[in-house]
Amino acid sequence: MSATAVPASRSLVLADVVPGARARDAALVLTGAGLIAGIGQLAVPLPFTPVPLTLGTFAVLLVGASLGPVRGALSVIVYMLAGLAGAPVFADGASGWAMASFGYVLGYLPAAAALGHLARRGGDRSPWRTALGAIGASALVYVPGVLWLMAFLGVGLGEALALGVVPFVLGDVVKAVAAALVLPGAWALLGERGRGPCR
Repeated sequence: MSATAVPASRSLVLADVVPGARARDAALVLTGAGLIAGIGQLAVPLPFTPVPLTLGTFAVLLVGASLGPVRGALSVIVYMLAGLAGAPVFADGASGWAMASFGYVLGYLPAAAALGHLARRGGDRSPWRTALGAIGASALVYVPGVLWLMAFLGVGLGEALALGVVPFVLGDVVKAVAAALVLPGAWALLGERGRGPCR
């Protein structure tokens, strides 16, 4: 059975329609990291939790789905390493790991890879599938985020959920709906260009 037996349009992500190869991939990874860092700066501190409300998760969803699981994950790794090295790329210009919200940064990695994996299988072509995938990917951000909060603040699971999940669930649903509009809309704009062979 040849590789072309699988419909090519199902294995593409948005980045695959950009011409080039290694230089393209490197540029896309760096652009993805910059996008996460830039959009993640849009942060609103909340007085009742040490975790700020940001658009970082939304950026991770877009990067993961647009670049695919490998390039999306590499973008998160570059972003994370830059922040750990002291670059002010985390929310509110923060850097380093010694902050209550660093667990969410760790959660960006499985979220980007998971939504990229779904997109690689055509899951970003339908608004409903994109929304459900984005909600699932956002949930992956919460797992290390809550565990980190528990350890960093020395609180139990209930308090960590109250501080690090409950205030953000509605916002993450809104981000998932926004991703469900943006990603299938981008494919619709591409039309036939998105149906070419996958590298």
